[in-house]
Amino acid sequence: MRISKLQLEQVNDRIKALVAADSFYGKKLEAAGITEVHSEEEFETLPFSEKKDLRDAYPLGLMTASEKDVVRIHSSSGTTGLPVIIPYTAKDVDDWAIQFKRCYEMAGVTRFDRIQVTPGYGLWTAGIGFQNGAEKLGAMVIPMGPGNTEKQLQMMIDMQSTVLCSTSSYALLLAEEIEKRGIRDKIHLKTGVIGSERWSDAMRKSIHEKLGIELYDIYGLTEVYGPGIGISCKGERGMHYWDDFIYLEIIDPVTLKPVEDGVEGEIVITTLVKEGAPLIRYRTHDLSRIIPDECHCGCRFPRIDTIKGRTDDMIKIKGVNVFPSQIEEILGSIPEASSEYQIRVSHLDGKDTMRIYVETTGHTDFAELSKKVAAKVKSKIGFTPLVKVVEIGLLPRSEKKSKRVFDERYD
Repeated sequence: MRISKLQLEQVNDRIKALVAADSFYGKKLEAAGITEVHSEEEFETLPFSEKKDLRDAYPLGLMTASEKDVVRIHSSSGTTGLPVIIPYTAKDVDDWAIQFKRCYEMAGVTRFDRIQVTPGYGLWTAGIGFQNGAEKLGAMVIPMGPGNTEKQLQMMIDMQSTVLCSTSSYALLLAEEIEKRGIRDKIHLKTGVIGSERWSDAMRKSIHEKLGIELYDIYGLTEVYGPGIGISCKGERGMHYWDDFIYLEIIDPVTLKPVEDGVEGEIVITTLVKEGAPLIRYRTHDLSRIIPDECHCGCRFPRIDTIKGRTDDMIKIKGVNVFPSQIEEILGSIPEASSEYQIRVSHLDGKDTMRIYVETTGHTDFAELSKKVAAKVKSKIGFTPLVKVVEIGLLPRSEKKSKRVFDERYD
């Protein structure tokens, strides 16, 4: 997607604000001698911003608007270092709600729906993002937050919730619990708006079959508003994103050069109108591609493909680069395997070993399934892992994001 004249004007406006605020990125731009861009070629000379830059700016080094105009902060989890603090102005909050409202509308949600929000509230952007968008739409919100599955199901039945907002992991947990209790006839859900983590086709199919609802994949990250900057449509091929709020590039993560539309690479985002903490060419490390053709759903907004993984999800083992999405794709091709898995990499007796724990979908020969998974991994990736098959439900479920990869070589 080529950057438009209007988008270049918006970028220049944000550059002026960053330089005036003397923020980390303003200093970076001044050091690079760039304070204005007039073409796509000039735009591509702008330096990237990274998560490390944002952490180094802790606590409020990202704040670009005047403090009197900042009404809220949100934060990343900070599990691998200092958290990233993102200031929001009232306009930022409203702009985010507008984008999320569009997401609900894309999913066919109306003001007459009852929306049960299960992601967490607080510094995390998830719960309040789902809620703000629903209120902007005019729908009834049931702001449950995470956990307490017993209470979730009671409210889902009593309030006749029609829309479930959750992570894919928690949607699967709820679906399995509803099936186990035999209460699907008491559930009124029609739609699931799912985000915060990548999920496989197998998991999507399992949730859909257990709950009988339409599922939509929502995209976003704390640094760029939060969830709601993009969503899948009824066409079920990729996610539309709101290019009046963000400019999205795909770059080669090695050369850092933009790739042609349709070619897979790393998503880089520039916020066009964000006031509290604008970001220029922010490397998300999410892997996708721009889908160049028009969507048959009729939406004019451009699309990216389903997120394939992250550049920092990659595991290097026996000289081979392995992505969790490759394992998910393999398991999705085996009917006897469920969507749930764990990968554990360890260093034993002088060599690296990969163990894959896989749940079976039902009655099958565990030894045969283990051999089948190992053979397919060998064929696709190039080495044979140790595969352990377990009964469905034995691998842990999560009320938040599921951790599926454990690299124990450095513990």
